Amino acid sequence: MGGQKGVMKDPPQENGAIQTNQYSAISPPGSPDAQEEPFSTYFEEKIPVPDDVTQIFSFRKLWAFTGPGFLMSIAYLDPGNIESDLQSGAKAGFKLLWVLLVATVIGLLLQRLAARLGVVTGMHLAEMCHRQYPTVPRIILWMMVELAIIGSDMQEVIGCAIAFNLLSVGRIPLWAGVLITIIDTFVFLFLDKYGLRKLEAFFGFLITIMAISFGYEYIMVAPNQGEVLKGMFVPYCEGCGPVQMEQAVGIVGAVIMPHNIYLHSALVKSRQVDRGNKKEVKEANKYFFIESAVALFVSFLINVFVVAVFAEAFYNKTNMQVSDQCNSTGSPHRDLFPADNSTLQVDIYKGGVVLGCFFGPAALYIWAIGILAAGQSSTMTGTYSGQFVMEGFLNLRWSRFARVLLTRSIAITPTLLVAIFQDVEHLTGMNDFLNVLQSMQLPFALIPILTFTSLTSVMSEFANGLVWKIGGGIVILVVCAINMYFVVVYVSALNSVLLYVFSALLSIAYLCFVGYLAWQCLIALGVSCMDVGSRIGLSRHTDIYLLNDMDSDGQMERYKDVQQ
Repeated sequence: MGGQKGVMKDPPQENGAIQTNQYSAISPPGSPDAQEEPFSTYFEEKIPVPDDVTQIFSFRKLWAFTGPGFLMSIAYLDPGNIESDLQSGAKAGFKLLWVLLVATVIGLLLQRLAARLGVVTGMHLAEMCHRQYPTVPRIILWMMVELAIIGSDMQEVIGCAIAFNLLSVGRIPLWAGVLITIIDTFVFLFLDKYGLRKLEAFFGFLITIMAISFGYEYIMVAPNQGEVLKGMFVPYCEGCGPVQMEQAVGIVGAVIMPHNIYLHSALVKSRQVDRGNKKEVKEANKYFFIESAVALFVSFLINVFVVAVFAEAFYNKTNMQVSDQCNSTGSPHRDLFPADNSTLQVDIYKGGVVLGCFFGPAALYIWAIGILAAGQSSTMTGTYSGQFVMEGFLNLRWSRFARVLLTRSIAITPTLLVAIFQDVEHLTGMNDFLNVLQSMQLPFALIPILTFTSLTSVMSEFANGLVWKIGGGIVILVVCAINMYFVVVYVSALNSVLLYVFSALLSIAYLCFVGYLAWQCLIALGVSCMDVGSRIGLSRHTDIYLLNDMDSDGQMERYKDVQQ
């Protein structure tokens, strides 16, 4: 990239000084002098890392870095993912487990980029976008990410409300469950005042509850282990049709969530790392990657539990079979399933009911406890994401309570309206819409993270190499294409000319903005022919500005080493 002109070019040196260079579209929000003192966006406590200089690998250090990856992994276990898992098992049996495995591995690679950005620069993705993109694209980007957070939060809060409804045998209506979730989320969000480690331990406790709950269901149903392994490692879907293909696309969309990239890049800032020390930065990247891999392995196992339970017990079941079973057991939900021979359609509410009909009330209540843990934990991390995104993009300087209140209100208001005007048995259509909404926002996290982690001027020697640039670009292109297919399938099923026209107009604006971000990304990846900005004089940018803003000494020293 050293010989190219434009947006993503590294500055040449002359007589020991770093010179300014042309930038086509990316510019800082202001001069370095105009910047205020660094503002703590959330975690005020920094976890110290022990010194084990003689060891290549240290479990003490791994323990010190353990926490952010598990908080990040909760997004892989939210009610939207659980619903995608049970629908995958009910519609395709064990055949799509390999899709879940591939999606989780891709998610790990993307989370690696997010963690590296936070560790190397000391800035999370939203802060980086604030400093690098012009005002209009930055505001649009913020709005798109907020939409993703709202969509995810609706699924999570509704999931908690459904769990309360199941546990109370219908006595707690959906809207009341939403209000309870809002209140207890506010309480839990301030646990970090008692220490960051206690907060992380609480999240670990919720993950343990999920593992025990869904693991209990797995042991009770006792799926065929050979079929589980075959579905996990044989990338083939025998006899699959459009329904199964759409479900496979839905798995990818549910697992890889845009706001989680922003979240992880911020969470890693909670550890004491001297960013001027190459060894410490490299070590932090290593341990955060190991921790993320372990956390996502745990989340993968929990997802497998859910898929396997519904694949073994309810694959190819009809509504008639389920209705007869619920009637024979005297279930209070026996009228939920029509007495016809159509294939069983389940969501997290009906899934719990079906488990109760076939395996007893204990299975239903344990399922509800697992859903409650999934919804509560993901609601909290979703709120953290909202704070990081809003603080970073808008450069807020509000009090902690005001920031929590605003981010919660933006996400909770539409959820409460849905809960008031919608009953618990008919939420599947809304869930499909929210999955589509989040799928559409995916490029607004993946493209910026690849852009910034590929810039030597931002990441110095920790910038993506050629393999990561090409591989990351291909992965992001494939993931975005898969999710766009999911969106097209959903829109084509609307059967409304007016909605088609409206969708077409939105698509034009959407693709234009994605094209803009992709253009910036290609220049960062070294495609110099795309850098037309310097030839038409769009704007100027001082590359060293960002380096000074991020770290007065450490980042500069590493940058000079790379140039030499």
